[in-house]
Amino acid sequence: MEILGYLRPDGSVGIRNHILVIPTSVCASTLAANIANQIPEAVALPNQHGCCQIGADHLQTIRTLIGFGKNPNVAAVLVVGLGCEGIPIRETAAEVAATGKPVEVLVIQEVGGTLKAETEGLRKISSLVRQVSHLQPEKVDISRLSLAIECGGSDFTSGLASNPAVGIAADLLVAAGGSVMLSETTEFIGAEHVLARRAKTPEVAEKLFKIVHDCEERAKFLNVDIRDGQPTPGNIAGGISSIEEKSLGCIYKAGHAPIEDVLQYGEAPQGKGLYIMDTPGQDIESITGMLAGGATIVIFTTGRGTPTGSPIAPVIKITANQKTFVMMEDNMDVDASPIITGKETIEEVGRRIFLEIIAVANGRRTKAESLGYREFGIYKIAPTY
Repeated sequence: MEILGYLRPDGSVGIRNHILVIPTSVCASTLAANIANQIPEAVALPNQHGCCQIGADHLQTIRTLIGFGKNPNVAAVLVVGLGCEGIPIRETAAEVAATGKPVEVLVIQEVGGTLKAETEGLRKISSLVRQVSHLQPEKVDISRLSLAIECGGSDFTSGLASNPAVGIAADLLVAAGGSVMLSETTEFIGAEHVLARRAKTPEVAEKLFKIVHDCEERAKFLNVDIRDGQPTPGNIAGGISSIEEKSLGCIYKAGHAPIEDVLQYGEAPQGKGLYIMDTPGQDIESITGMLAGGATIVIFTTGRGTPTGSPIAPVIKITANQKTFVMMEDNMDVDASPIITGKETIEEVGRRIFLEIIAVANGRRTKAESLGYREFGIYKIAPTY
């Protein structure tokens, strides 16, 4: 089976062709947005971090920004820095440039302020546009697709219908040789032993248990019960009674394939198949991590409804709540409620979702894309100093 994709110099394949503007600190974010807003092909990351971070938190922000630049959906990158931030500006650009894609650097303090920097930035980004304007999508095998799966605003229909249907679609992609990422460590709690049975090796199972244990320990360190935030008030209003029930519903999204490995936040998988990524339960931070890890398309199930999108990847919204599909029709892409009403089986809807993935990979715009929703947030794991 084939899809249309953009072949990158490093051999990866994207399904979109963005020019990405990466601000290396919050101080450069407004300028980055001003530059991108003047170029139809460009999009800027609203990065709120980049300075006064230390240790693993500092490294994670660097890894995430570089991962977005390396993502196959990105054709070229303009890195914009202030000049005194903690994120190494030119080193970040060099890591992205190692993929072979065109990269330019702009430093505000070096060119004499934001007005001069904006002029110079427009010159640089227009050059990038010209360098990649010839690129056209080509037929590639569907195995080149990398899928991120997410859930948010869940209700009772999520675990019963939409998540199991997504699991069928995930299985179909893995069977076709593709890659799938499941995230949200918070939503493995109480179900980690079920998920671990599918680990490819005992070492992978141990990695899974460790990220769940560490997640709970971080909450204990703050002298709080993680169950104060999970399930969320919306989850509870939607009929989810406990974090264990939410977790058992969440893991359905991963289908039945063996788990190849457990990845740190923003880490790229080293092969094909199903991977687990250690992310928070917060939807946008979770999606950001998987896209930094190279995912090129996102499936997002929701019972109560959410408009969330992404700066660089299409996000397909799925709900099995018929009321939500009607009330938020402008935001929902796939109606999985026929499972609840008995008109379709989980397998039938799963195959319908798989066909939607193929259509979006081939250029169909999701509703989040068409409305311009581009949420982005990096998971912080330490205070800012």
